[in-house]
Amino acid sequence: MPRWRNRTRGRVMTVHLVGAGPGDPDLLTRRGAALLERAEHVVYDRPSMAGIVALAPDAQHHCVGKQGAPPAVAQPEINDLLVSLGRTGACVVRLKAGDPCVVSRGGEEALALAAAGLDVDIVPGVSAAVAAPAAAGIPVMVRQRARTMTVVAGNDDPAYPGEVDWDAVARLGGTVVVLTGRAALPRITAGLRAAGMAPGTPVAAISAASRPRQRVVRGTLAEPPDARLPPPLTVVIGDVAGMEVRRAHS
Repeated sequence: MPRWRNRTRGRVMTVHLVGAGPGDPDLLTRRGAALLERAEHVVYDRPSMAGIVALAPDAQHHCVGKQGAPPAVAQPEINDLLVSLGRTGACVVRLKAGDPCVVSRGGEEALALAAAGLDVDIVPGVSAAVAAPAAAGIPVMVRQRARTMTVVAGNDDPAYPGEVDWDAVARLGGTVVVLTGRAALPRITAGLRAAGMAPGTPVAAISAASRPRQRVVRGTLAEPPDARLPPPLTVVIGDVAGMEVRRAHS
């Protein structure tokens, strides 16, 4: 497989896939922040990432507009953009919400870059699967209440119809965290009820976790929260969703 090298420095080209965390810039990792400081190109999905993108004031910013609805830029075009930028030899940071490989297309992008002969540096981030519940005062695992945690993608992928076995999820019990599931929340809660999960099971919907506009709405499987909350939305299902630990406000 050919490697693309900078003609002046002779090094292998690398694209950095950086987990941006749940949204609060203070929750970005130190390595992620350091890469942004020296980035020449930053590719990101959401306008709401502006506070994190601002850590790269000298970089060229590329917003590709993926926000739960049909993306402004199709995934193959995003892959091509990353490959094109990577081949320039510049410092390229691809920001991904949460962790780049947890309910994200970071894995797809990493494979596309590798297939093009580029090196990939995956920088883990704090996934919204744990950070969003924490921001809402919900501990996702409590020994007496939930000893398992299942993280699922709520958005439908036409290429993989029915990929989530809700019967298996319901049998496992514990805590269920749904990411990118805003439009699918009614279908998901109905599926879990049909699979035998109790209608009174608590459900918490966390909108814009860790941001100033964060909002938490609670309900049950029988009466789920309003799915029209602004994205990004994280949904917690299970006994722990009824908990609320007092949080310190900084």
